[in-house]
Parts: sequence; C-alpha cells; structure tokens
Amino acid sequence: MNLEGIINVAGKPGLYKVVSKGNNTVIVESFTDGKKSPLYSDNQANMLEEIGIYTYDDTKPLSEIFDDIAKKENGEQALNHKSSTNQLTTYFREILADYDEERVYISDIKKVIQWYNAMQKKGLIELPKVEKKEVKSPKKKSTTKK
Repeated sequence: MNLEGIINVAGKPGLYKVVSKGNNTVIVESFTDGKKSPLYSDNQANMLEEIGIYTYDDTKPLSEIFDDIAKKENGEQALNHKSSTNQLTTYFREILADYDEERVYISDIKKVIQWYNAMQKKGLIELPKVEKKEVKSPKKKSTTKK
C-alpha cells in the first residue's frame, strides 16, 4: 500500500494529504472535510509511510499492517476505533500476532484502526495483489548438428 503524501498532524483530527510545498509551509487537504490549510514549520506532523508498529523482533511498517487489515476485511471498514479495549486488542492481535504489548499502547491501536477506516472511506485502500509464481518449464536442448 502506498502511503506517500499522507500525514497525521498533531493536535488536528484525522488524516491529511499533502497538496503542495512552499519554503516554510506545506498545504494539506483534510480527508474529513476536504478543506485545504497551511502547515508551518512549527507544526508537528508525521508521514504515515515512516510509521511502524513494534513487534518483538522488529518494526512492521504501517503500510503492511493496512494490507493485512484489508485482507482480513476484504477491503471494507475495520472494527470501530471506539470499541472496547478488549475488542481492540483482540482484533489487533489477529492482524499482528507478535506486536510488542509493552511498547504498543491502546491509543496506538486506536489510531491505526481509525486511520485505516479514514483511508478506506476515502477509497485509498486496495486489496494487496496476490503474486503468482510462474512455473518455468525446463529449457529443451537443441538437437541440431552443425
């Protein structure tokens, strides 16, 4: 899944798409209402493509987690991010069984699910394409004589 140009802005709800860049500003468009607004250099924002979730072994990129949710939900909306803590952790464990429960908080799980649902509502979620392995037939040796 391509998350390029999609950001989360601290203190503002929802997700934003980067529309254009200037010297000290970035113009973003809200996923929620479509309004464009400037972000200045003192605004704290995170690119979704740079976010990952801690596992016990490594960090899994958010794009792969969104792919896993899309597979589970067949490209439809996920569980509501306002569900109970128990429902959210059970659901997230189905998506990412080895997430580090000491470093991944319930607020992180809520954000991931909320962001997925926002992107799905906007039509940005696609089911990952299944890679088909080509079966190569062995090359036949030429039997012509020179």
